[in-house]
Amino acid sequence: MALPPLNDTITAIATAPGQAAVGIVRVSGPDSFELVNSMFAPASGKQVDELPANRVVLGHIHDGDAIKRGELVDESLLLTFRGPHSYTGQDVLELQTHGGPAVLRRVLDMCVARGARLAGPGEFTLRAYLSGRIDLVQAEAVLAMVNAQSERARRNASMGLSKALSATLHDLQTTLTQVYGNIQAVFDYPEEGVPDASFREPIQEVIHRIDGLLATANAGRLMQQGAKLAIIGRPNAGKSSLLNALLGYDRSIVSDTPGTTRDYLEAVLELDGIPITAIDTAGIRDTDDSIEASGVRIAKDIAQNADVSLLLIDSSQPLHVEDVRLLEDLVPERSLVVATKADLAAAWDCHDIHAHNAALDCLSLSVVDETIGLENLRKHVWDKLLGDASGSELWLSSERQAEVLSNVKMLLENALVAPDDLAALDLADALQALASLTGRSEIAEDALEHIFANFCVGK
Repeated sequence: MALPPLNDTITAIATAPGQAAVGIVRVSGPDSFELVNSMFAPASGKQVDELPANRVVLGHIHDGDAIKRGELVDESLLLTFRGPHSYTGQDVLELQTHGGPAVLRRVLDMCVARGARLAGPGEFTLRAYLSGRIDLVQAEAVLAMVNAQSERARRNASMGLSKALSATLHDLQTTLTQVYGNIQAVFDYPEEGVPDASFREPIQEVIHRIDGLLATANAGRLMQQGAKLAIIGRPNAGKSSLLNALLGYDRSIVSDTPGTTRDYLEAVLELDGIPITAIDTAGIRDTDDSIEASGVRIAKDIAQNADVSLLLIDSSQPLHVEDVRLLEDLVPERSLVVATKADLAAAWDCHDIHAHNAALDCLSLSVVDETIGLENLRKHVWDKLLGDASGSELWLSSERQAEVLSNVKMLLENALVAPDDLAALDLADALQALASLTGRSEIAEDALEHIFANFCVGK
């Protein structure tokens, strides 16, 4: 699909739908000042097209001839930005009106009636990229910032905006470009004899650095999209009590009667910056009750698809055969065993758990005495979710970035074992793939369309 035209004037509502104190209609393009001049009358009496850049001007929006004061639409502030020193690199004006939907729609319609085109999703940011104001990594960081649901997600997005990730990727691309040049030198000047080590060692170092970035991909995804935490176990293991303790209020019914929870119950919380949907599931046991049996099946499915599963086992009672079956089915990398009711005398300890699944992490917890294990549990869940990324500040922020870097890594691994002529081809492909992240070469239009497809209109 062809890119939209870039030399016309576009407009969009830049604030979220619904009522608010203030709303913004944004205009960008070569005719921005002339267009707004026909509808906005500054209180100072000046003309809009006479205003310098970087000004905030009070005035009124009139439908009709602004000079002759047609129908008053709203009182407004006007912000002026002259290209190339603006977000899009073009002349940009923002009308800050009252935030009612009717006001914003009327102002938007007036802009369109005067020749502006309705902007598509992400078109302002696309123009910012194509004008050289930002690179592709920063463009994706803009979207991550808009979608950030937690302070940690915001901080990670800000790293992308600050070009920290861009600098890392540019460094990798520069190294590979030099390696590619060395290989080409072998072909062009064979008498010089460039040794293999001169390019294979740098490739290995780049692969190592890519591995470090890929280790953060899942953390970046969870930070943006949130994680699912499954709480499973036999009846009366303390699942509902744990959910309430994590939330800090009573969300789930707690009862000594087995089978109280027959369906799953979801609740949203935040764990050190990660949005989490915690799911209290039905107690897992053999039962002839068809409704309860359905809840047990759903509980197992939820555990299978969760980012982290907490298997709760009552430590005050001997291990049950159902506990052992659940232990043997757990995937250690995304599971934790929680020995509940640690305030009571223990019938077993974590050594007994390791006898059935040696790789499982196990910890003790009491929701009656929250000084026993609750903070330790939060830390362990955080570590399980983030993995190797827990100690890193620089994370990949999109699945596209992870996919591209995985492809680059594969091409570089091929280059390491290939003859020099084939290694050069692999390196050329790797550099082209990296360019789709850094923008340091011509980017295909379909790639740009993919990058900006999820942006909101007006950004």
